[in-house]
Amino acid sequence: MVLVDTNVLLDLVLDDPVWANWSQTQLEIASAGNRLFINPVIYSELSVGFAPIEELDRFVDDARLTMLEIPRPALFLAGKAFLGYRKKSGTRTGVLPYFFIGAHAAVAGLPLLTRDRGRYSHYFPTVALIAPD
Repeated sequence: MVLVDTNVLLDLVLDDPVWANWSQTQLEIASAGNRLFINPVIYSELSVGFAPIEELDRFVDDARLTMLEIPRPALFLAGKAFLGYRKKSGTRTGVLPYFFIGAHAAVAGLPLLTRDRGRYSHYFPTVALIAPD
């Protein structure tokens, strides 16, 4: 079981010239022996790459991604981690989704396939990351 971060999926949807090949390869490796999951936050972020919802749902189905709800303990942890970020003079306001995703992976014990090693490893050190070095 692997939680797949939005950035990896958007690499494919938007055919990112730098990251699409890496993301495709990592998804193929991860799916060989695992089920791939997203959560409502990832789904919402992913929607920016699609016009109608039907296209997004088709992509999710074709990629064999299963939707997992975020458990309440993960929602609580996300809020606490975000508070820690803000107390350390974190000024970016659009980062809350990272905290929902990282907390979900931490509470559920899921490895996270992402390109964002830094923030996740700092705030959620127990999460096994599948990320570029």
